[in-house]
Amino acid sequence: MFNKILIANRGEIAVRVARTARRLGVRTVAVYSDADAGARHVRACDEAVHIGPAAAVQSYLSTDKILGAVKRTGALAVHPGYGFLSENPAFAEALEAAGAAFIGPKAETIRAMGSKSAAKDLMEAAGVPTTPGYQGEDQSVATFKAQAKRIGYPVLLKATAGGGGKGMRMVEKASDLEDALNSAQREAKSAFGDDRFLIEKYVARARHVEVQIFGDGQGNVVHMFERDCSVQRRHQKIIEEAPAPDLAAAIREKLLRAGVEAGKAVNYRGAGTVEFLFDGGDNVYFMEMNTRLQVEHPISEAITGLDFVEWQLRIAAGEGLPLAQAEITEHGHAFEARLYAENPDQSFTPSIGTLTMLRLPAHDARIDSGVEEGQDVTPYYDPMIAKIITHGDSRDIALARLRAALCQTRIAGVETNVQFLHALAADADFAAGKVSTRYIDEHDATLFHRPPVDVRVLSAALYARHLQSCADCGADPWEALTGFRLNRPQKAVTWIDHDGAPALVTLYRREDAIDVTLEPNASAAARRQGETAAPMIEFSFTGARGADGAMLLTVDGASFTAFAAPHPKGARIFIGADHWDIAFPAPLAGIAAHHSSEGSLTAPMPGIVTLLSAKPGDIVTAGEPLLVMEAMKMEHTIKAPNDGVIKAYRFAPGDQVKDRDLLVEFEESV
Repeated sequence: MFNKILIANRGEIAVRVARTARRLGVRTVAVYSDADAGARHVRACDEAVHIGPAAAVQSYLSTDKILGAVKRTGALAVHPGYGFLSENPAFAEALEAAGAAFIGPKAETIRAMGSKSAAKDLMEAAGVPTTPGYQGEDQSVATFKAQAKRIGYPVLLKATAGGGGKGMRMVEKASDLEDALNSAQREAKSAFGDDRFLIEKYVARARHVEVQIFGDGQGNVVHMFERDCSVQRRHQKIIEEAPAPDLAAAIREKLLRAGVEAGKAVNYRGAGTVEFLFDGGDNVYFMEMNTRLQVEHPISEAITGLDFVEWQLRIAAGEGLPLAQAEITEHGHAFEARLYAENPDQSFTPSIGTLTMLRLPAHDARIDSGVEEGQDVTPYYDPMIAKIITHGDSRDIALARLRAALCQTRIAGVETNVQFLHALAADADFAAGKVSTRYIDEHDATLFHRPPVDVRVLSAALYARHLQSCADCGADPWEALTGFRLNRPQKAVTWIDHDGAPALVTLYRREDAIDVTLEPNASAAARRQGETAAPMIEFSFTGARGADGAMLLTVDGASFTAFAAPHPKGARIFIGADHWDIAFPAPLAGIAAHHSSEGSLTAPMPGIVTLLSAKPGDIVTAGEPLLVMEAMKMEHTIKAPNDGVIKAYRFAPGDQVKDRDLLVEFEESV
């Protein structure tokens, strides 16, 4: 076993590797960029080396910087984690040349599997079933059009060097293929430095299933059973489970056998994942092999009771496979939900900001996270906050624990997908195991449903404001003279945002409760603009402080628990897995400050302009692309909010833009 390893990664995987290494008595070295100087993974390791600026290409993706850190610290091996240099054969060769072991497959295996086209050719030669398609050298648009016509639409464009859903496009008709290919090629060139593509038949209601394998590099390969990763957004996994639900024994046997044969075909060493499409009938098709540990590996660890990082270290140190196939057993069922800083209601756009509150489940769940409360989510790296993993003797138990864990998750400062994950875990079809890669598209009506702001939410927001007032003034605001009336109930007045407009709230304190009257559209600005008067809302509530910041509330006889976190204009209210941002506007600010125009022509986050889709003076229609920018490893298209004329572009391709920078001067048609 190595006595010191360097972890060439960041975030939760670096923390994960450090924890296992410490248990084995192995010292660890962290590397970090400017953005990660105070990150959790830095403190988790025994040593740390600064490797450059925040941009990954100048730090985590720099082979020279990593090799320098290896030489400086005397590390005998490097664990690449996942992402960054983990599937870079040149990096593995450079390490070996420098006398350090690469904790992963041999360079020739990574190279063979790094090209989806070459991998598909190799698997076909080995007798592993593959999806009908084309992976030839001719990359002309004409060839892709001809091949798409041959195999039939819909088709899937995939970057040969791609991964993580980047550089992937589903095309439904011939007229869309050229634009989709151009967009995907730009994205692939930026992400992987390689814009070569293959095309495959798109299996409409396929399931994405994968086999976890380990090999010793001497021809011996074992599997750790399968996972189902069908539920995805933007072709990226969002929730996974092991074993795969509702899978016939014959299909499972075929799948596991194909996974092992794929590993043997390349004399696999270390941890790897062989990914397949299952058509719901009798066929499984090879998709690709990921020559690294996968983000979702904890669910396979949960059902086998094994530590996969320990297996990686032992195999890399020459100890061989710790167990034979017959000694590897499975127990129960496990789920993993990927908690991201992103906004599901805006096409899962990544969110950046400071984690002003981060409360993750404390019971019945494993939490893998590389961030902490107070830390920034930056535009430089993947926006994952944590992985929430649950396990149980049955699928129903594991899923119930996942739903409970998501209800305990409270995050403020950035937008997250926690509500979406809970809606998914609670959906009846998902609970029945009826999943496919189109699950989110086919269930958007239920998964994207936002619960309305009801009297529970209003009560929690008002009570949170009351408690904050107590903290600010050092006394109960009800005891102040403001609102005092002799022989009348104590009264307080405030403004609250209700359905996007300021509403006047009057609170009367009785001995045993607080009576609330909410008057919508009460501001002078609303009245001047002719807003239709809405009926007043009246209710009563009681509140008390609970443990760990909980608010114990009863509204019109119904009791519940809520939590609150500071929000730029008010409070973020949490009830179960749902949250609402409630603002307390200044009444003189008027109604206009509480509306934002749709189709904003400002940058949604820091990034780089990659393409101008039109030119100044062009007349465009609503929804027409105006500009493409890249941020957080994804392309974002800025579209015309209405019919109109492009007056000017503020930036050119290659320019760096800041969050909320005006990108296009646009004049709406009258």
